[in-house]
Amino acid sequence: MTLTFKKLRDGAIIPERKTDLSAGLDLHACIDAPTTINPGEIVSFPIGIAVCPDRDDVVMLIFMRSGLGSRHGISLPNSVGVVDSDYRGELSVPLINLGKEPYTVVPGERIAQLVTLPVLFPDTAEADSLPETERGTNGFGSTGRL
Repeated sequence: MTLTFKKLRDGAIIPERKTDLSAGLDLHACIDAPTTINPGEIVSFPIGIAVCPDRDDVVMLIFMRSGLGSRHGISLPNSVGVVDSDYRGELSVPLINLGKEPYTVVPGERIAQLVTLPVLFPDTAEADSLPETERGTNGFGSTGRL
């Protein structure tokens, strides 16, 4: 499969993998100057690109880079970004600083990763009841800790 990217801003960087078997393509902040995210603050960063997959049955998911989260407390406020296969607008990545210190994103910094996965398009139906299961309606934590 092929993802075709279009640069929308000067300084935009086409995503690529750092290793042959990396699941994600690195997304780079397309900003003109360093931008600081203070603790508790959310800042949205343009990526400067649009994307078009050559298949309709995929979704592109935006995940955080693990180093930013584990070292600096930088995360995505929405946990995972969803890019539908028919979206052609500019990608952007909102970041939240959950750490205790300000963090500065520099132009071109790798701030997130784009992972492409197949998607199912289920039909929906309404029912008066659902089949019983062993778990039933037991929710969070009901299967135990270990």
